[in-house]
Amino acid sequence: MTAFVVGIVATLACCAGLAVDGGRLLAATLEAADHAENAGRRAAQELTDLRSGDPVVDPRAAAGVVARYLAAVGLDGSVAVDGRTVAVTVRRPVGMTLLGLAGVDDRVVEVTRVVTARDE
Repeated sequence: MTAFVVGIVATLACCAGLAVDGGRLLAATLEAADHAENAGRRAAQELTDLRSGDPVVDPRAAAGVVARYLAAVGLDGSVAVDGRTVAVTVRRPVGMTLLGLAGVDDRVVEVTRVVTARDE
């Protein structure tokens, strides 16, 4: 084999690794975003002070809802509540398959979605 052939094969292997593992990272990001939005919607339903006319999201109840949801789908995350706004951050590890052979470490995808409870 010539150096040219070895170079071409290595280049094609790297391109395949970028395509496969890049696609996996993109898919994991979209999946984490979906779960963050779903958990946020569920948490935003935990309203208190409805009779006062100024409802807010109960932080403890929202945190419990998000924790249960994320545990059910096997993900890790956190929640922050500010009035009617719920921010859910989801973290998901993604293993590198082809790029792992070249020494690229696994990645962690982190996505935050914000949901605001509306009274309409």
